Amino acid sequence: MEGVVDAGVRQLISEIGGVDFCVTEFMRVTTELQPRRAFMRICPELLTASQTPQGTPVHFQLLGSDPQLLAAHAEKAARLGAQVIDLNFGCPAKTVNRHKGGAVLLQTPELIHDIVAACSKVLATTPARLTAKMRLGYEDTHQVYDNHRAIEAGGATELVVHARTKTDGYKPPAHWHWLHRLREVSRIPIIGNGEIWSIEDYQECRKVSGCRDIMLGRGLLADPYLSRRILDDNPQLPSQADLSAALLIYLRRMQLKECPDKFLLARGKQWLGMIKKGLVPVDHLFDAVKTCRDAGQMFRLLEQSAAGERHYAHYLPEPATGLA
Repeated sequence: MEGVVDAGVRQLISEIGGVDFCVTEFMRVTTELQPRRAFMRICPELLTASQTPQGTPVHFQLLGSDPQLLAAHAEKAARLGAQVIDLNFGCPAKTVNRHKGGAVLLQTPELIHDIVAACSKVLATTPARLTAKMRLGYEDTHQVYDNHRAIEAGGATELVVHARTKTDGYKPPAHWHWLHRLREVSRIPIIGNGEIWSIEDYQECRKVSGCRDIMLGRGLLADPYLSRRILDDNPQLPSQADLSAALLIYLRRMQLKECPDKFLLARGKQWLGMIKKGLVPVDHLFDAVKTCRDAGQMFRLLEQSAAGERHYAHYLPEPATGLA
């Protein structure tokens, strides 16, 4: 979720409700220990006990391939206030994999074990705990059990499994039955992930996998109300106005933080593009916003859209329009 789940998004999702914790975008660990400001930029919640303003825990995510350098970053994050350090072995992005990060490491279970073990060792002297995320494999699933054992033996306390390989990317379906197989041999909790776009998907994933907990990714960006609707068992899809209202709150807050128009315009188009992949038709709005050349024009279009019929105004933390 690099570039799309910043602190503002985490705050809004937490305010709408239904999530037990959030995870930061990953910090890339490459050649040297990053300065304090880099940790704070990725996770400003470090200043508030690693929680959103609503009290939702935030896990600090790392990505890289050097065990000792990752361990140094894990320890520093913990010393700065992180309560949970999460290791990313699931990112399928080509640029990330080309630099030996994310899902490419699923080809080397021994290295994965060394990374987890190194991080677990340094965190033993801190209050923080260690978690991880992986996919079913790189090109296929033949090393899925080896990778699970490497993470478990290394000292992770729980594991999120995206039920597709790197080669699968985000192409449906997600293979939730593999989550059930991993649960049968796992001593640590397995959290299911992959292709959860609706309450029905959530229920089916839990049924097939047997997982008690499910992590939402793209589906929650496409429908910021999804986690709350799951909690409330509310099958009513949000309207386009509901989605526009949520996006407006986020963008207005970023504007108040003096983010430049270029950022606001890019982020608005990016998030709306993710919404377009969901279950609520927003094609006409997306096409209109896509042509905007300044943030003011985009805001006017979103305000017009947010003025339509809404089902979930009561879920939002504040009015979506009329903000300075």
